[in-house]
Amino acid sequence: MKVTSSALDTCESSFTPLVVLELAQDVKEETKEWLKNRIISKKEDGGAQLLFRPLLNKYEKETLENQNLYLVGASKITLLLGAEAMGLVKECNDNTMRAFTYGTRYNFKDFDDDNDDFLTMAECQFIIKHELENLRARDEKMIPGYPQAKLYPGKSLLRRLLTSGIVIQVFPLHDNEALKKLEDTWYTRFTLKYQPIDHIRGYFGETIALYFGFLEYFTVALIPMAVIGLPYYLFVWEDYDKYVIFASFNLIWSTVILEVWKRGCANMTYRWGTLVMKRQFEEPRPGFHGVLGINPVTGRKEPLYPSYKRQLRIYLVSLPFVCLCLYFSLYVMMIYFDMEAWALSLHENSGSEWTSVLLYVPSIIYAIVIEIMNRLYRYAAEFLTSWENHRLESAYQNHLILKVLVFNFLNCFASLFYIAFVLRDMKLLRQSLATLLITSQILNQIMESLLPYWLQRKHHVQVKRKVQALKADIDATLYEQVVLEKEMGTYLGTFDDYLELFLQFGYVSLFSCVYPLAAAFAVLNNFTEVNSDALKMCRVLKRPFSEPSANIGVWQLAFETMSVISVVTNCALIGMSPQVNALFPESKLDLVLIVVAVEHALLALKFVLAFAIPDKPRHIQMKLARLEFESLEALKQQDIKDYIVGSLRSKIFVRDHQTRSFLGTGLHQTQILYLLSRLSLPFMYGGQFQISPEEPPRL
Repeated sequence: MKVTSSALDTCESSFTPLVVLELAQDVKEETKEWLKNRIISKKEDGGAQLLFRPLLNKYEKETLENQNLYLVGASKITLLLGAEAMGLVKECNDNTMRAFTYGTRYNFKDFDDDNDDFLTMAECQFIIKHELENLRARDEKMIPGYPQAKLYPGKSLLRRLLTSGIVIQVFPLHDNEALKKLEDTWYTRFTLKYQPIDHIRGYFGETIALYFGFLEYFTVALIPMAVIGLPYYLFVWEDYDKYVIFASFNLIWSTVILEVWKRGCANMTYRWGTLVMKRQFEEPRPGFHGVLGINPVTGRKEPLYPSYKRQLRIYLVSLPFVCLCLYFSLYVMMIYFDMEAWALSLHENSGSEWTSVLLYVPSIIYAIVIEIMNRLYRYAAEFLTSWENHRLESAYQNHLILKVLVFNFLNCFASLFYIAFVLRDMKLLRQSLATLLITSQILNQIMESLLPYWLQRKHHVQVKRKVQALKADIDATLYEQVVLEKEMGTYLGTFDDYLELFLQFGYVSLFSCVYPLAAAFAVLNNFTEVNSDALKMCRVLKRPFSEPSANIGVWQLAFETMSVISVVTNCALIGMSPQVNALFPESKLDLVLIVVAVEHALLALKFVLAFAIPDKPRHIQMKLARLEFESLEALKQQDIKDYIVGSLRSKIFVRDHQTRSFLGTGLHQTQILYLLSRLSLPFMYGGQFQISPEEPPRL
């Protein structure tokens, strides 16, 4: 018998709190009661069928501050049915990866009625988030108690509550015991070892695990570049013709590491189940608005917004604004060069030691200004992209990433291109590149991890003192945890983390023949970056909701584009070197043609390597092909069964006595009877039948 959500028990008095929901302090009681009923009601009544209770009871609220904090959990059956509805993929007993179904739960590895660890805590919290986000309005016209908060059928209640300010935030709770175990194997002991990526995935989900996996992989891949670049830096600084080998190695290296990463990523995500996870129809993003209408694909009521209006906003407002920001960035860059010229003239006039130190000051100031401009532009880009009113979250992310990448690329690298190809000052290029790289790494470490960690420690001490002073008989440990975590900063996703690696990859690859020591500094930074990012995830920011991912998304394309640009840059720099120019004293045209030919040859080699290295290992390809074949076979069988059942109900079966087959199906009577017996359906034709074939009839 199929288990439905109506069979669940939602009245459990105790449960494991997984998610915290914070309401505004002045929320009306009727709104709280309505929200509670919608969360705990059965699915057929429009509820989420979750477990829900306040953090503090009535007496505790009177004793303490009136905290509108609520805990959300779910029964085991609710979570399992939620996993089936979302298409979570788990490993079966035969070592294949399949979408979980409740009816076949015993076929999956490690499943047991008494085992509460079949679903990871991150998966459980993701399921609860999915159920809360899919609470939709039915016949309500407004949120009770708030006439201005309008509703329409199909509108996501949680999104409306968040945009109305009724719900302040929804976040998953940390599991202190599991977190302590993860920390012990991750970053608390400063030893050179691989990260526990599978444990990170189990606690934080696939998206964050993929970032840390890529960070670790990229750091290890940088080591050969650092080792080879060190002797070039120490012994043959001005011999640019000898950098041809190093630059060529750089170009092949950048291609190979990105292709090999795709293979390793496919291995990981297949093991986690996200590589074969079916992509569901994407819902409208929370900020999407428009005139209420019917979606022609889903038939659901949702806001509709003409695409031409979005295009007008993009091309008439967003694009000019981005161009204006790029112009401002170039203007600031020219001010930096004026400062460089002033510092250089001062040093030449005085020749003292302190003026030699002053030569680095303009680059340091410019690096700080770049970081400030990048952060300010990020806020503007987010506002503009939201104002463009994209329906899908994926479209919103793609437009945001494009805006930010273009500005960051120009802001961080325009001065280096200007020095390299306009001023042609290789000494200044080395100095600027080193200063920008090192300064940006130090600033990122301070702003992303050290400063937030220090502020969080101070807040933690204050909360601890407050809880210790309480005389109320409450669960002080849980209360302290929730109050502490609700004040933590919110993790905004892996965007900034990937952006930092992207810029670092640019510093290493674009001008490798000028500053080969860049890879060594990147390796040193990334060793500390792993620990600082881990500290940030575990102790500084709220625990983020898990998000299934099969790869690093659009960032793979961004890194590959950067590697193509690096081919052109390095070839041009080598062609400009005095040693190479000395080989063509009379005709510069020949030099240009040779440089272009070499650049095209290296690009061709790069694309050949990319084509020759498969994105997925062969054993993964075979497993995916096998799953696809089995899915097609199952679909064929299901189509036949559906046809037979439908025909039975409509009584359109006609028996041909001569062919002993059923017209319209082409199947023999014995095959039909066998299928019906497997379907457990009664079938009468001229009396009761009996069928007991030794082997199933061939279909």
